[in-house]
Amino acid sequence: MRVAVCSAQSYDRKFLLEANRELGHDLVFFNSHLCDETQSMVAGFPAVCVFVNDALSTTVLQALAAQGTSLIALRCAGFNNVDISSAISIGLHVVRVPAYSPHSVAEHCVALILSLNRRLHLAYNRVRSGNFSLQGLLGFEMRGKTVGVIGTGRIGTVVVKILHGFGCCLIAHDPKQNSDCINLNVEYVSLKELYASSDIITLHCPLNRQTLHLIDAEAVESMKQGVMLINTSRGAVIDTPAVIDGLKSSKIGFLGLDVYEQEGDLFFQDLSNEIIQDDVFQRLLTFPNVLITGHQGFFTDEALSSIAQTTLQNISLFEKKGVCQNEVTLELLQ
Repeated sequence: MRVAVCSAQSYDRKFLLEANRELGHDLVFFNSHLCDETQSMVAGFPAVCVFVNDALSTTVLQALAAQGTSLIALRCAGFNNVDISSAISIGLHVVRVPAYSPHSVAEHCVALILSLNRRLHLAYNRVRSGNFSLQGLLGFEMRGKTVGVIGTGRIGTVVVKILHGFGCCLIAHDPKQNSDCINLNVEYVSLKELYASSDIITLHCPLNRQTLHLIDAEAVESMKQGVMLINTSRGAVIDTPAVIDGLKSSKIGFLGLDVYEQEGDLFFQDLSNEIIQDDVFQRLLTFPNVLITGHQGFFTDEALSSIAQTTLQNISLFEKKGVCQNEVTLELLQ
């Protein structure tokens, strides 16, 4: 198929071209995000391949269908950036990469936990400037700490397995309990109990109507004083202003983010010579106990290779059979 690849970075091109050697699709790369303003750039492409910050609203989807597109291929697991109901009603098929390398995101989550705990981001800058004082760098042992894992799918379960090795006390919340977690003595509890009991809370849930701003002012208020909060799932699971208030009051003692609700205007590009206009994001950067990475949890050789292979295989299956097991259905929206 002739495929328009949007939001294409150099690494996307590399891994997609490698995976395409045996499949032979006609890949055309675009640096720009796909949105209302750029929808015309992909006119006439039967397949459009997009990433997490491409915005496929009803308007965009209608334009794509009118321009001849029949397939939307997501090179990610999440699909909250696509109006799935509209796509289905229009007759567009949407496929995704449901699992690529859960270890990549899980290991990045634990890296954030350890870096915040031992203040590695602060220590690194101190030593480079010749400051070898240990004041303000005091950490704690992970052993025996209670970690609350919200979402025990593929990634959350790997996080559980890693933290079990540290000797943490693990509790979790998920509508569907995972037998692998239960076998590691994970106790499933209510959100209220998880908030109240956890020294560390890590988020691994999808973004949907139930999880939008799951971490709001009420949730923050019910947490332990000085809690560590980690989000490597989707930015909008957190109500950022509420979390900032939690940081200011010291209710939240540590915050690690690999995602941000308004990241579409920031992440995956070099803005080092520009003035960032997002005041909320800039406020986050003022806290010494906040560590933010630019949605790089997935960014490993293994994950990018798997994403590219699955994305192109999805396109091949749709081209040959008109169906794909990785198609996003209305049932997945529940």
